[in-house]
Amino acid sequence: MESQDEKYMRRCIELAQNGLGSTYPNPLVGAVIVHNNCIIGEGWHHKAGKPHAEINAISSVKDLSLIKNSTIYVSLEPCAHYGKTPPCALKIIELQFKKVVVGMQDPDSNVNGKGIEMIKNAGIEIITNILEEECKNLNKRFLTYHLKKRPYIILKWAETLNKKIDNGTNRNKPFWISNPYSLQKIHQIRSQEQSILVGKRTALIDNPSLTSRYVSGNNPKRILIDKNLDIPLSYNILNSEASTIILNEKITSINNNLKYIQINFFNNYIQQIVNVLYKEKIQSVIIEGGRKTLQDFINSGLWDEAVITTSQNIVESGTDAPYLYGKITQQTSLGDNLITYLSNISSS
Repeated sequence: MESQDEKYMRRCIELAQNGLGSTYPNPLVGAVIVHNNCIIGEGWHHKAGKPHAEINAISSVKDLSLIKNSTIYVSLEPCAHYGKTPPCALKIIELQFKKVVVGMQDPDSNVNGKGIEMIKNAGIEIITNILEEECKNLNKRFLTYHLKKRPYIILKWAETLNKKIDNGTNRNKPFWISNPYSLQKIHQIRSQEQSILVGKRTALIDNPSLTSRYVSGNNPKRILIDKNLDIPLSYNILNSEASTIILNEKITSINNNLKYIQINFFNNYIQQIVNVLYKEKIQSVIIEGGRKTLQDFINSGLWDEAVITTSQNIVESGTDAPYLYGKITQQTSLGDNLITYLSNISSS
């Protein structure tokens, strides 16, 4: 049976998810304030530079005199440092909360136990690691970035029932496999992640915008692999709808929303891409490129999650879908499409 602490922490997690796609580079955080087993305040972190979840929850309390006899639940350890906002741990101490319940410790070196220690030293009761695994999953992008020093990597492609990703006939035009419902779902996923990557061939053939135009939300930062800078500036991926990083072997420069970064394509280029994205402070990336790009990431072991859309169509010829072994975590039917989510059981 779920405990009271778990019940309110689960509400923190629900609230935190409202910020998905909007809080980068900050984590997702939810907070709930409880007095006599009744929620009197709640909030979540909306955007970097804006008040944190704890402050939003406190601001929603109508009678602040209740706080001294209240418990604040937070899905992530309250911050202990001055950044764009003051430390939340100090605010909790200042208001003299009776008790603090934390889902997980913050791995950021600026915090990493300091907030918990400050609250303990102030004589406030604090309980930690409530629904810790669920809180970690909530911030899988943030954790991967800080602990593994790389972005959280999501592979994405659409395939026919006989595992083809195109029709193999006229590759000068896009070949649609996904139906409108699954396309909208994929655009929702785009809006939640910080960046999206394709290779040159995909950019040339499909001329994609790589935006989240079918849903309301942020456009991801676009990453283009273009070794010899062959993509014309007139192509959609280089328009002003979103900022774009062009990985190439010729130049490093910035031109308005386009950032050119030079890498060595003859020396483990996948690891180099991952290193570049980490240095650019990108916490998550969708790999939506063609078969070679996807398979290169798979072969390197550098992926965390895969989202595969399967249609009921069968084509006689075409490019084989990437070969992937992973654990199925979820499957969803959208019309005649099946979306399968897999996790990498040996993620590095």
